[in-house]
Amino acid sequence: MDTIQPLRRRLAAGMLACAALMPAAAGAAPDSGARFPDRPVRIIVPFSAGGVVDSVTRITAERMAQVLRQPVIVENKTGAGGAIGADLVAKAPADGYTLLAVSPSYVVGPLLNNWVQSKNGKDFRAVAGLGAVPNVIVVPAASPLRTLPELLESARSQPGTLTYASAGVGTSNHLSAELLAQMTHVKLSHVPYKGQPEALADVLGARVSMMALTTAIARQQVQSGKLRALAVTSAKRSASMPDVPTVAEAARLPGYEVGAWFGLVAPRGTPDAVVRKLADAATQAASDPATARRLAELGMDVAPQSAAAFDRFLDSESQKWAGVLKTAGITAQ
Repeated sequence: MDTIQPLRRRLAAGMLACAALMPAAAGAAPDSGARFPDRPVRIIVPFSAGGVVDSVTRITAERMAQVLRQPVIVENKTGAGGAIGADLVAKAPADGYTLLAVSPSYVVGPLLNNWVQSKNGKDFRAVAGLGAVPNVIVVPAASPLRTLPELLESARSQPGTLTYASAGVGTSNHLSAELLAQMTHVKLSHVPYKGQPEALADVLGARVSMMALTTAIARQQVQSGKLRALAVTSAKRSASMPDVPTVAEAARLPGYEVGAWFGLVAPRGTPDAVVRKLADAATQAASDPATARRLAELGMDVAPQSAAAFDRFLDSESQKWAGVLKTAGITAQ
């Protein structure tokens, strides 16, 4: 009798402990966003440190960390045009703790490279759009071309003689000029480089006729008198270069718009409640006055998008550039 009573008491205590744990365990799955985040969140940038994608992500992450009250760590995983970083995030648990920073290569890469599987439809879901850095169509300061209409007239009178530099096939520099050529029915000759610095060097040296250059870099070179700005590629005038007309204005091309846009995506299957928290944090970050000022210094036009709006934007970008690349005869390799 003396041994049975303690045993019963121990069994009863164990059953009570299990009963106390069961609601928490059962409620963990449906209430997946309630305690999120309870540890650091990381954002994978699929390009090298110091670039515009990296800079935008790091500035945004600082403010997101304050909103989420957890560290938001930015990691660079480079290679294969962004595919290495994308693959890492696609294989990460769909719990919101690993995100991918995305830019135009996210939709253009799969259109250009058979090795890069088209992941945006099946392996990811949109979290939030942040905004875009427009390009500026520039020519060397010594160029006789002073306006975009003059450049287009020269291209029409001498098909193929005007050259344009880019940081590589499929970059926003390339796509800006290619879309311009298609919409105005002129022929421009593409000269791709390994990166924007190499391309810029030949524009400054007047070895190529023009380039659609990132706003932050273009502004510096224009202010120093080394380059002349003809038009910005955004739908609206850039706040960082308000005196420069848009391509749509200068060339009377309604609908023309190209920019290096930025946003965040998560592995498909990430719970809605978690995505909402991340999207809210990203929107608050981009809308924060101090953060917005820092992003504006990069030439970025801040324009936060919800998960649903960014998802629609990604679909439209994929369709748009698939058509442009097909018309240009640029196919996946």
